[in-house]
Formats: sequence, C-alpha cells, structure tokens
Amino acid sequence: MKWSKAFIPTTREDPADAEIRSHKLMVRAGLISKLASGAYTYLPLGYRALRKIEQIIREEMDAAGAQELHMPVIQPADLWARTGRLKAYGPVLMHFNDRHGRDVVLGPTHEEVITSLVANNVGSYKRLPLNLYQIQTKFRDEYRPRFGVLRTREFLMKDAYSFHISIDDLKTTYQKMYEAYCRIFDRCGLEYIIVEAESGPIGGESSHEFMVPTEVGEDSLVRCSCGYAANLERATAAPIDVRPAESLDEIQQVHTPGATTIKQLTELLSVSAEKCIKTLILMGDGEPLIALLRADHELNEAKLARAAGLENIEMADAETIEKLTGAAVGFSGPVGLEGVRIIADQAVSVMSNAVTGANKTDYHITGVSPGRDFALPIIADIRLAQQGDHCVKCGGQLQFSQGIEIGHVFQLGTKYSDALGANVQDEQGNTKPLIMGCYGIGLNRIMAAAIETCSDKDGVVWPMGIAPFQVVIVQLSDSSQVVETAKQLYKDLEARGCEVLWDDRQVRPGVKFKDADLIGIPLRITVGEKALAQGKIELKRRTEKQPRLLEPTDAVEAVVQLVESQTRS
Repeated sequence: MKWSKAFIPTTREDPADAEIRSHKLMVRAGLISKLASGAYTYLPLGYRALRKIEQIIREEMDAAGAQELHMPVIQPADLWARTGRLKAYGPVLMHFNDRHGRDVVLGPTHEEVITSLVANNVGSYKRLPLNLYQIQTKFRDEYRPRFGVLRTREFLMKDAYSFHISIDDLKTTYQKMYEAYCRIFDRCGLEYIIVEAESGPIGGESSHEFMVPTEVGEDSLVRCSCGYAANLERATAAPIDVRPAESLDEIQQVHTPGATTIKQLTELLSVSAEKCIKTLILMGDGEPLIALLRADHELNEAKLARAAGLENIEMADAETIEKLTGAAVGFSGPVGLEGVRIIADQAVSVMSNAVTGANKTDYHITGVSPGRDFALPIIADIRLAQQGDHCVKCGGQLQFSQGIEIGHVFQLGTKYSDALGANVQDEQGNTKPLIMGCYGIGLNRIMAAAIETCSDKDGVVWPMGIAPFQVVIVQLSDSSQVVETAKQLYKDLEARGCEVLWDDRQVRPGVKFKDADLIGIPLRITVGEKALAQGKIELKRRTEKQPRLLEPTDAVEAVVQLVESQTRS
C-alpha cells in the first residue's frame, strides 16, 4: 500500500474528549473516528488491525473444536423475559417495539438465542459436546460511554457457547477454551493475567477473566505474591480475627440528632468506623433483606446474592426502610428487628461493644455485641476486599491494581437450559437439561489494551501479530535512485509475504518519521541518498533508538526473519 493513496488521517493534537492514552492515540494515528457518543468508525488502518485480531481468534477457536455461525442482533424480548434478564440488564439493554408492536432487543450477548437454537435441534447426548461461536456486533446502552472503544454502545465481540451432558464434559471444554484464550492473547502480543471472576448477569458458578494490567483499567484486580488473583467482585480476604473485649458493655441508647451518615456518627460519638455496624436494607427477589457490615467495609452485592440464594438484589427505598424499622433512613440497626432475614458479614460476627442504629429517628445504641444482643443466623463473606486485607490462601498482604478485561470464560451450568427448556436424553434415556459454558472476547478491547500498554511518547508500538502493516518504507527524496530502491524493496518484501506500507508522499522527512512513529508500524526501512551512496539503507525496529545500516537485499532477509520471529503462531 502506498501512503499517498491510503486514507490515514493523522493529527498532532489530542481529541478534546479523550481521557486515556489509547483513545488519544487511536484518533491521532487515524485508526478510528468518532461518529457519536459510544459509536466509532474504524478507519482502514484500524480496521486492518481489528481484522487481524479477528483472524487470530477464528484460527484458535477452530483449532479448539468450536464451529462458527452468525446469529441475529435483533432478538425477541420474550426470550430475555423467560430467563429473567430483561429485568436484570435494566436500562443497559437496548429494546424497542418494531412496526408490528413486537418487543425486541439489540443483543449485548446471545445466550438466549443460542440456547433456543440448540433446544430446537439437539435432542440426544450423542450430538454432544457442541461448541458454537460467532464474531458479532453487540449493543449496550451505556449511561456514560468513555475511554474511546473501551466502553461503547456498539462493540465487536467473539462469543462462544458450549453444550454438555455432564459437568466433567463441561470442564473439559472449559479448559480447552481457557488454553485457546491464552494462545489468542499471546499471539496478540499482550501481557495479561488470569483472575477468578464474578459471573454477573451472565450467570453460572465458575468463571475467569483475562486482564491486561494498566493504571487506567476500569476493573479492580486483587492479587497476592502466592499466585492468588481475582477481580474485586470475586475476591475473598482472609477472615478477620478480632479478639473480643475483656468485658462486654451494656447497651445504651444515645441521642444522635441528624447523624445519618457514618462520618457524622463517628465525629459525634468520637469512635472509629470499624467500631460501628452498618445496617443495609435491601430487596431480594421482592422480599426485604438485611445485610450487616462493619462501617468501614463496602457491600459486595454479588456475594450477598450468592449467600442468600437470590437472583436480584437492590437497595430498598425510604418508604420500605421506615416501614420496616419505624425510623428515618440512617438510624437502622439489627437489635430488635424481627420478621426479616439478616445476613451478617464475617467481620461483624467478631465485633463487640459496637455502635449501631436504634431503629428510632435521631438515636443510636452503643455497647452492642452480636450474638448477645441480636442473633446471627447467617454469617458469610459479603464485603469487598480492601487495602490492608490479607490473602485467604497464604495470609500475605493483598495488592490492588487496575486492569482492562479482554476475555471472560464462564461455567454456566443449567441457568439458560432450565429457563428455555433445552433438554436432551442421556445414555439411559432420561431427560436432562443441557449443561452450558460461555466464552467471550472483546475485540475492540484487545486493540485498546494493546495500545494502552504498547506505546510511548511518540505514538503506538504495535505488537507484530496485530499491526496493520509489518513494515513501513520511508522514502526520503524523489531522486530516481531513492525511488527505484524503495520500489524494489516494496516488491521484494511483498513477494516474501510481508505487509508493507510505502511512504511515497511528497512531504518533509520529519513529517514522515513522526507519522511512522505515531502509527506504530513495528519495522521501518529508511531509503535516503546519503546511505545509498554507501550502498546501504536503514532498518530500525519501532522500539529501538538507532537504526542498522544494511544492503537492500540483506534488509529484506532481516525483515522477513524479524516478522517471522515476532509473529507468534
């Protein structure tokens, strides 16, 4: 490809709405162009990289035994209603009525569609296991699209779904997908970690996320030097071992006018937040539920839902709270509450002489000891891990960082097959629900994560496996010798299977060098009169400061070897 004929609209200025490096560089390097909030056009250079990512994924999925298909973006809303996700996804799910008044959704994922398809076509264990995948456009009505292509309303995703007659069969395919994901991300040139993850609205028991560590990642990672790693929603800290007080105080009611927040309460009573019990009133599947936490801890709703065996949990409104406790919001407490389910975090169970709400407006009570002053029928880990916590496996200090999620694998179980009647006959002729797995990769996120972590002050530094071109030839003048040498290098490299961008533009050399660094092509050949006078051209890796002088034929061989060695397969 000649640069003079290519559409590569580079720019020197950062876009005004860009917050992170990858967003800035993708716009400046002419990879994407914003159409509207959360919607981007992939320009030729960016689309070449995206197609390379797509091809790597396709090759590895096929090699792992998955079969590709293509499902509709538009899905009947009643399918989502049957699985409960029409409500669970909430406003993130794009749905509307078509011209016939039918309620339809734009799929953010395809569990309902694929399960319905298999339910209608597979009736026997003999056709299992089955693993089907697609590379398809997805939609999420994000409230605040941001970070370029990391959080958009429209995105490209590879999603695979496997079907099994047994858990052991599922685990076998799950491991194959796990290993295929490692090969995919290795070939994309990414440095990644694998963490235990929460399944969220997808559902299921076991799941893992593939994360690229970076300061701007929207996901929080919790790790330990022993190898333990989980995302924040899934992370478990070692139980807190607090020695009980030598003597237990008697409970006392104290006047705390206007102290509806933990900060106000601790300042008024001169106590620390870790001596206070936070009483959260929620609605779980339509019924009131109490969650008790130490006041310096934060609730993990996913853990609470698991501990309570519930599908949907949300905070109760003020009217419900006042009806249940008899007090205004901010003065709730577990002492004396009856007829409501209570789940206490493990840290609460080892507290004594604590402060909590009195279920009376403008009053709290002190000297509260769980187990003595109120029952603890259910004790569970229902909080988010935080700084200062220790590892549940080795007791070491937990470390916290940020990362970008690029892939997620789930062991779904029978959540969708139960809801949609996807059953098969087993070897004994018994009818059983299909056991499912789900495996997703965000292609756009791979691009952004690569640029976020593979770039410098001058621009993108593409990994060879997903670079839009492997080598750029920079022609420094229009002299016949320079042009002919550049032309011959271009032909020879393409004949050897290399992807070459030839910068034949009539612009200053400084502009060409800056643009070459900005778009980040891994290898650069510079053809100029000074070096050619010695029978040489310059070859430079994007990551190197100084070029090498080589004869043109030697440069071709060197480029081919570098391309082959840096393209993982």
